[in-house]
Amino acid sequence: MGSRVRRGAAGIGALTAIAVAVAAAAGAPGAEPGRASGAGAARASAGAPALTLPAPTGRYPVGTTALHLTDRHRSDPWVAGQRHRELMVSVRYPATRDAGRFPRAPQMTRAEAVGFDGLNTFADHVPAGKVAWGATLTHAHQGAPVARPAGRRLPVVLYSPGAGDPRALGSTLCDELASRGYAVVTVDHTYEAPAVQFPDGRVAHSVMRAELAKAQRTGRITELLEKVSAVRVADTRFVLDTLALTGRDAVLPPALRGALDLTAVGMFGQSAGGFTAAQTMHDDRRIRAAVNMDGVMGYTQRDDDPSHPSTVGRDGVDRPLLLMGMAGDDHHSVASWDAVWRHSAARGTWLRDLTLRGGRHASFTDAEALVPQIARQLGLSRKDVTEMIGTARPERAVAAERAYVTAFFDRWLRGRDRGNLLDGPSARHPEVRFVP
Repeated sequence: MGSRVRRGAAGIGALTAIAVAVAAAAGAPGAEPGRASGAGAARASAGAPALTLPAPTGRYPVGTTALHLTDRHRSDPWVAGQRHRELMVSVRYPATRDAGRFPRAPQMTRAEAVGFDGLNTFADHVPAGKVAWGATLTHAHQGAPVARPAGRRLPVVLYSPGAGDPRALGSTLCDELASRGYAVVTVDHTYEAPAVQFPDGRVAHSVMRAELAKAQRTGRITELLEKVSAVRVADTRFVLDTLALTGRDAVLPPALRGALDLTAVGMFGQSAGGFTAAQTMHDDRRIRAAVNMDGVMGYTQRDDDPSHPSTVGRDGVDRPLLLMGMAGDDHHSVASWDAVWRHSAARGTWLRDLTLRGGRHASFTDAEALVPQIARQLGLSRKDVTEMIGTARPERAVAAERAYVTAFFDRWLRGRDRGNLLDGPSARHPEVRFVP
């Protein structure tokens, strides 16, 4: 979810989620002091009921496949001596009607769930070992046949998660876009995410605790934030390069080869993932439109601090950008958003700034659907729930996010206008405020 520091109080921010997510971690990778870890965490949560995610609303069932990608031109930036950067990504896509014959993909593998249990940013409210994170199923069917609407290639949307989060925590929105005819590519940023499992069983645990401690000791927090952003952008651009490979070098399964339209690429993300989407669009002309969901776009630990701007902050962008913020976050209150807004507007860029009334930072992740279920299971207070996902009705928040993100990509990747939803306030979604 990427917790951040906002305006001098405990709040939410993009890359400084690292500090909140891993500062307390100690002992074994992916564990916190005094908390269940490894097999112990898995056993402790084994009896907990499975959580469920909202079903997508598009016309297509959803298929998915996981890809293990290796960048042989880049050594790993976080682990010395590791010659190549390895990533796990998932591709979601519209599937044929018989997709139900194929098993539904878990939100996380067992090993990834154990890692998330130890380092997730619900930790202040949800004790480790109490939630069966590995039991949640997505609505995507593994290996289901690909549907190509009217024989056309599928526009592509990339997804980057919040700092310290797994790619799996955006499953609700990713499944939704796939059900509406998009190929959605989700990226785990290895050694930043709590745990990333590779096909051979290896698990790469987060190293952010050690990186943060070193940065604090040497007074180089800004440099750490810059490095995290640079690694994320490099990961994303490598994924785009790899999707385009053909012939013997192709990484996509045969059914998806030639099915993706890499001339129609958008990107979105939450928290640091939103910053990654905007920064990647700034750096790479292949990204035609981007959505930043509550992510600070500068190398700072305060929302209102304009120091240490990113290049997207200094230059703005010249392609469509949608900002979606929790209550209190907009281009008037978040310094880095103001910088991007001013410089982009000066270039005549299409911009929108939407606030989710009553929303919190995690409202733009699967937490919006999962936290109420966790609260009922564990007897959490209303205050606990509000601190995690705010006061917006979860089903209304999810519906609004689905509607506006889909409308944005429909307009800019497909040339379709979804009922003029992006042109002003809608009675269908009173939870969404257009920020002038």
